[in-house]
Amino acid sequence: MYEDILLPFDGSDGAAEALHHATEIAHWADATIHVLFVADTTRDSVTVVETQVVDALIQEGEGIVEDAEKTLRTLGADYESDVVQGNPAPTIVEYAERYDHDLVVMPTHGRKGVSRYLVGSVTEKVVRLSSVPVLTVRMQPDEQLAFPYENILIPTDGSTGATHAAEHGLSLAADLDSTVHALSVVDETSLGLDVRSTISGREQEQAATDAVDDLVSEAETYGVANTVRHIEHGTPNEVILDMVESSDIHAVVMGTTGRRGTDRILLGSVAEKTVRSAPVPVITVGHGE
Repeated sequence: MYEDILLPFDGSDGAAEALHHATEIAHWADATIHVLFVADTTRDSVTVVETQVVDALIQEGEGIVEDAEKTLRTLGADYESDVVQGNPAPTIVEYAERYDHDLVVMPTHGRKGVSRYLVGSVTEKVVRLSSVPVLTVRMQPDEQLAFPYENILIPTDGSTGATHAAEHGLSLAADLDSTVHALSVVDETSLGLDVRSTISGREQEQAATDAVDDLVSEAETYGVANTVRHIEHGTPNEVILDMVESSDIHAVVMGTTGRRGTDRILLGSVAEKTVRSAPVPVITVGHGE
Protein backbone atom coordinates (compact mmCIF):
# COMPACT_ATOMS: atom_id res chain seq x y z
CA MET A 1 0.00 0.00 0.00
CA TYR A 2 2.73 2.42 1.01
CA GLU A 3 6.44 2.17 0.22
CA ASP A 4 7.80 5.67 0.88
CA ILE A 5 6.30 7.83 3.63
CA LEU A 6 7.31 11.49 3.85
CA LEU A 7 7.38 12.91 7.38
CA PRO A 8 7.90 16.69 7.53
CA PHE A 9 9.33 17.11 11.00
CA ASP A 10 9.97 20.12 13.23
CA GLY A 11 10.65 18.46 16.59
CA SER A 12 7.39 19.58 18.24
CA ASP A 13 5.29 17.29 20.42
CA GLY A 14 2.75 16.96 17.61
CA ALA A 15 5.47 15.99 15.16
CA ALA A 16 6.75 13.37 17.60
CA GLU A 17 3.28 11.82 17.82
CA ALA A 18 3.08 11.83 14.02
CA LEU A 19 6.49 10.13 13.86
CA HIS A 20 5.35 7.27 16.10
CA HIS A 21 2.13 6.82 14.11
CA ALA A 22 4.03 6.92 10.81
CA THR A 23 6.36 4.26 12.20
CA GLU A 24 3.42 1.97 12.99
CA ILE A 25 2.19 2.35 9.42
CA ALA A 26 5.69 1.83 8.04
CA HIS A 27 6.17 -1.39 10.01
CA TRP A 28 2.85 -2.71 8.71
CA ALA A 29 3.53 -1.68 5.11
CA ASP A 30 7.28 -2.45 5.16
CA ALA A 31 7.83 1.16 4.10
CA THR A 32 10.70 3.62 4.44
CA ILE A 33 10.15 6.87 6.37
CA HIS A 34 11.75 9.97 4.88
CA VAL A 35 12.24 12.66 7.55
CA LEU A 36 12.23 16.18 6.11
CA PHE A 37 13.05 19.47 7.82
CA VAL A 38 12.27 22.62 5.83
CA ALA A 39 14.35 25.64 6.85
CA ASP A 40 11.83 28.42 6.26
CA THR A 41 13.33 30.90 3.79
CA THR A 42 10.52 33.34 4.57
CA ARG A 43 12.25 33.92 7.94
CA ASP A 44 15.56 35.71 8.44
CA SER A 45 17.85 32.98 9.74
CA VAL A 46 21.33 33.86 8.52
CA THR A 47 23.77 35.00 11.20
CA VAL A 48 27.51 35.28 11.83
CA VAL A 49 29.23 32.97 14.31
CA GLU A 50 32.97 33.46 14.91
CA THR A 51 33.31 35.33 11.60
CA GLN A 52 31.53 32.54 9.66
CA VAL A 53 28.15 33.08 8.02
CA VAL A 54 25.79 30.29 9.04
CA ASP A 55 22.09 29.57 8.63
CA ALA A 56 20.68 29.09 12.12
CA LEU A 57 17.60 27.28 10.82
CA ILE A 58 19.70 24.81 8.83
CA GLN A 59 21.73 24.09 11.95
CA GLU A 60 18.56 23.74 14.03
CA GLY A 61 17.06 21.44 11.40
CA GLU A 62 20.09 19.17 11.37
CA GLY A 63 19.79 18.74 15.13
CA ILE A 64 16.04 18.09 14.96
CA VAL A 65 16.46 15.53 12.18
CA GLU A 66 19.22 13.80 14.14
CA ASP A 67 16.85 13.44 17.11
CA ALA A 68 14.20 11.95 14.81
CA GLU A 69 16.74 9.48 13.44
CA LYS A 70 17.62 8.32 16.96
CA THR A 71 13.94 7.67 17.69
CA LEU A 72 13.46 5.81 14.42
CA ARG A 73 16.51 3.63 15.11
CA THR A 74 15.08 2.81 18.52
CA LEU A 75 11.75 1.90 16.92
CA GLY A 76 13.46 -0.26 14.31
CA ALA A 77 12.21 1.72 11.31
CA ASP A 78 13.87 2.06 7.92
CA TYR A 79 14.49 5.75 7.32
CA GLU A 80 16.22 8.45 5.33
CA SER A 81 16.46 12.16 6.12
CA ASP A 82 16.96 15.52 4.49
CA VAL A 83 17.21 19.21 5.43
CA VAL A 84 16.21 21.66 2.70
CA GLN A 85 15.45 25.35 2.38
CA GLY A 86 12.22 26.81 1.11
CA ASN A 87 8.73 28.03 1.82
CA PRO A 88 7.43 25.11 3.94
CA ALA A 89 4.08 24.19 2.36
CA PRO A 90 4.98 24.31 -1.34
CA THR A 91 8.40 22.80 -0.59
CA ILE A 92 6.81 19.81 1.15
CA VAL A 93 4.35 19.32 -1.72
CA GLU A 94 7.06 19.58 -4.39
CA TYR A 95 9.39 17.26 -2.45
CA ALA A 96 6.72 14.57 -2.08
CA GLU A 97 5.94 14.70 -5.78
CA ARG A 98 9.56 14.86 -6.96
CA TYR A 99 10.64 11.80 -4.98
CA ASP A 100 7.48 9.76 -5.57
CA HIS A 101 6.36 9.48 -1.97
CA ASP A 102 2.98 7.82 -1.63
CA LEU A 103 1.94 9.28 1.72
CA VAL A 104 2.73 12.48 3.64
CA VAL A 105 2.20 12.38 7.43
CA MET A 106 1.78 15.70 9.27
CA PRO A 107 0.45 16.94 12.61
CA THR A 108 -2.03 19.78 12.82
CA HIS A 109 -0.47 21.09 16.04
CA GLY A 110 1.48 19.95 19.08
CA ARG A 111 0.19 18.84 22.45
CA LYS A 112 1.50 21.99 24.11
CA GLY A 113 0.35 24.49 21.52
CA VAL A 114 1.46 25.56 18.10
CA SER A 115 4.42 23.83 16.49
CA ARG A 116 7.06 25.78 14.58
CA TYR A 117 5.74 25.42 11.07
CA LEU A 118 3.68 22.25 10.84
CA VAL A 119 0.50 23.97 11.94
CA GLY A 120 -2.92 24.93 10.70
CA SER A 121 -2.02 27.11 7.79
CA VAL A 122 0.97 25.10 6.55
CA THR A 123 -0.67 21.70 6.99
CA GLU A 124 -3.89 22.93 5.38
CA LYS A 125 -1.95 24.37 2.43
CA VAL A 126 -0.26 20.99 1.96
CA VAL A 127 -3.67 19.28 2.14
CA ARG A 128 -5.02 21.72 -0.46
CA LEU A 129 -2.05 21.50 -2.85
CA SER A 130 -0.76 17.96 -2.59
CA SER A 131 -1.36 15.36 -5.28
CA VAL A 132 0.07 12.83 -2.80
CA PRO A 133 -2.33 11.62 -0.05
CA VAL A 134 -1.79 13.48 3.22
CA LEU A 135 -2.41 11.87 6.60
CA THR A 136 -2.94 14.45 9.32
CA VAL A 137 -3.04 13.76 13.04
CA ARG A 138 -4.40 16.07 15.70
CA MET A 139 -3.25 15.20 19.19
CA GLN A 140 -4.86 16.36 22.40
CA PRO A 141 -3.84 15.03 25.83
CA ASP A 142 -6.95 12.80 26.03
CA GLU A 143 -6.65 11.38 22.51
CA GLN A 144 -5.02 8.21 21.25
CA LEU A 145 -4.00 7.11 17.77
CA ALA A 146 -5.17 3.59 16.96
CA PHE A 147 -3.54 1.43 14.31
CA PRO A 148 -4.46 -0.74 12.49
CA TYR A 149 -7.68 1.13 11.67
CA GLU A 150 -10.61 -1.19 12.36
CA ASN A 151 -13.27 1.30 11.22
CA ILE A 152 -12.62 3.69 8.32
CA LEU A 153 -15.10 6.45 7.46
CA ILE A 154 -15.30 7.45 3.79
CA PRO A 155 -17.55 10.48 3.15
CA THR A 156 -18.79 10.77 -0.43
CA ASP A 157 -21.00 12.97 -2.58
CA GLY A 158 -20.52 10.86 -5.69
CA SER A 159 -18.23 13.39 -7.34
CA THR A 160 -15.06 12.54 -9.22
CA GLY A 161 -12.93 13.85 -6.34
CA ALA A 162 -14.84 11.83 -3.76
CA THR A 163 -14.68 8.69 -5.89
CA HIS A 164 -10.94 9.12 -6.36
CA ALA A 165 -10.44 9.44 -2.60
CA ALA A 166 -12.70 6.46 -1.98
CA GLU A 167 -10.47 4.27 -4.13
CA HIS A 168 -7.56 5.04 -1.82
CA GLY A 169 -9.69 4.43 1.27
CA LEU A 170 -11.05 1.13 -0.05
CA SER A 171 -7.60 -0.12 -0.97
CA LEU A 172 -6.39 0.70 2.55
CA ALA A 173 -9.47 -0.91 4.14
CA ALA A 174 -9.01 -4.07 2.07
CA ASP A 175 -5.37 -4.39 3.11
CA LEU A 176 -6.24 -3.80 6.78
CA ASP A 177 -9.44 -5.90 6.71
CA SER A 178 -11.27 -2.85 8.06
CA THR A 179 -14.97 -2.07 8.16
CA VAL A 180 -15.85 0.77 5.79
CA HIS A 181 -18.48 3.29 6.83
CA ALA A 182 -19.84 4.94 3.69
CA LEU A 183 -21.32 8.35 4.49
CA SER A 184 -23.19 10.88 2.39
CA VAL A 185 -24.62 14.05 3.91
CA VAL A 186 -27.70 15.92 2.77
CA ASP A 187 -26.57 19.46 3.49
CA GLU A 188 -29.59 21.13 5.05
CA THR A 189 -27.89 24.50 5.18
CA SER A 190 -28.41 24.79 1.41
CA LEU A 191 -32.18 24.22 1.63
CA GLY A 192 -34.72 26.98 2.05
CA LEU A 193 -38.41 26.91 2.92
CA ASP A 194 -40.04 27.15 -0.51
CA VAL A 195 -41.34 24.41 -2.80
CA ARG A 196 -38.19 24.43 -4.90
CA SER A 197 -36.12 23.64 -1.84
CA THR A 198 -38.38 20.65 -1.10
CA ILE A 199 -37.73 19.31 -4.58
CA SER A 200 -34.04 20.07 -4.19
CA GLY A 201 -34.07 18.23 -0.88
CA ARG A 202 -35.52 15.13 -2.51
CA GLU A 203 -32.90 15.32 -5.23
CA GLN A 204 -30.13 15.65 -2.65
CA GLU A 205 -31.52 12.69 -0.70
CA GLN A 206 -31.50 10.58 -3.86
CA ALA A 207 -28.02 11.77 -4.82
CA ALA A 208 -26.75 10.88 -1.34
CA THR A 209 -28.31 7.42 -1.53
CA ASP A 210 -26.81 6.82 -4.98
CA ALA A 211 -23.37 7.96 -3.81
CA VAL A 212 -23.40 5.55 -0.86
CA ASP A 213 -24.72 2.69 -2.98
CA ASP A 214 -21.95 3.27 -5.54
CA LEU A 215 -19.30 3.32 -2.81
CA VAL A 216 -20.58 0.11 -1.22
CA SER A 217 -20.69 -1.57 -4.63
CA GLU A 218 -17.11 -0.47 -5.32
CA ALA A 219 -16.06 -1.79 -1.91
CA GLU A 220 -17.10 -5.27 -3.01
CA THR A 221 -14.75 -5.10 -6.00
CA TYR A 222 -11.88 -4.27 -3.62
CA GLY A 223 -12.70 -7.27 -1.45
CA VAL A 224 -13.89 -5.20 1.52
CA ALA A 225 -16.04 -7.64 3.50
CA ASN A 226 -17.79 -5.28 5.89
CA THR A 227 -19.55 -2.05 4.96
CA VAL A 228 -22.03 0.17 6.76
CA ARG A 229 -24.28 2.69 4.95
CA HIS A 230 -24.96 6.13 6.42
CA ILE A 231 -27.28 8.77 4.90
CA GLU A 232 -27.38 11.74 7.26
CA HIS A 233 -28.83 15.26 7.30
CA GLY A 234 -26.97 18.28 8.64
CA THR A 235 -23.81 20.28 8.17
CA PRO A 236 -21.21 18.00 6.52
CA ASN A 237 -18.31 18.76 8.84
CA GLU A 238 -20.45 18.36 11.97
CA VAL A 239 -21.96 15.10 10.72
CA ILE A 240 -18.50 13.70 9.99
CA LEU A 241 -17.30 14.53 13.51
CA ASP A 242 -20.45 13.07 15.10
CA MET A 243 -19.99 9.91 13.04
CA VAL A 244 -16.37 9.56 14.19
CA GLU A 245 -17.58 9.45 17.79
CA SER A 246 -20.76 7.44 17.38
CA SER A 247 -19.29 4.72 15.15
CA ASP A 248 -15.89 4.37 16.84
CA ILE A 249 -14.10 5.52 13.68
CA HIS A 250 -10.29 5.16 13.67
CA ALA A 251 -9.54 7.08 10.45
CA VAL A 252 -11.32 9.25 7.87
CA VAL A 253 -10.44 9.15 4.17
CA MET A 254 -11.85 12.00 2.09
CA GLY A 255 -11.30 14.06 -1.03
CA THR A 256 -10.39 17.72 -1.14
CA THR A 257 -12.89 18.67 -3.85
CA GLY A 258 -16.53 17.81 -4.45
CA ARG A 259 -19.30 18.27 -7.02
CA ARG A 260 -18.83 22.01 -7.34
CA GLY A 261 -15.09 22.12 -6.93
CA THR A 262 -14.81 24.43 -3.94
CA ASP A 263 -18.22 24.76 -2.33
CA ARG A 264 -19.82 21.38 -1.82
CA ILE A 265 -19.47 18.56 0.67
CA LEU A 266 -16.00 17.13 0.13
CA LEU A 267 -14.22 20.19 -0.60
CA GLY A 268 -11.62 22.55 0.56
CA SER A 269 -13.35 24.07 3.56
CA VAL A 270 -15.02 20.87 4.82
CA ALA A 271 -11.85 18.83 4.40
CA GLU A 272 -9.83 21.49 6.20
CA LYS A 273 -12.36 21.76 9.03
CA THR A 274 -12.22 17.99 9.43
CA VAL A 275 -8.42 18.01 9.42
CA ARG A 276 -8.45 20.71 12.11
CA SER A 277 -11.00 19.14 14.40
CA ALA A 278 -11.17 15.36 13.93
CA PRO A 279 -9.76 13.41 16.91
CA VAL A 280 -8.58 10.63 14.58
CA PRO A 281 -6.20 10.55 11.59
CA VAL A 282 -7.63 12.09 8.41
CA ILE A 283 -6.26 11.03 5.03
CA THR A 284 -7.04 13.61 2.35
CA VAL A 285 -6.66 12.66 -1.29
CA GLY A 286 -6.33 15.21 -4.08
CA HIS A 287 -7.10 14.72 -7.77
CA GLY A 288 -3.52 14.20 -8.88
CA GLU A 289 -2.69 11.00 -7.02
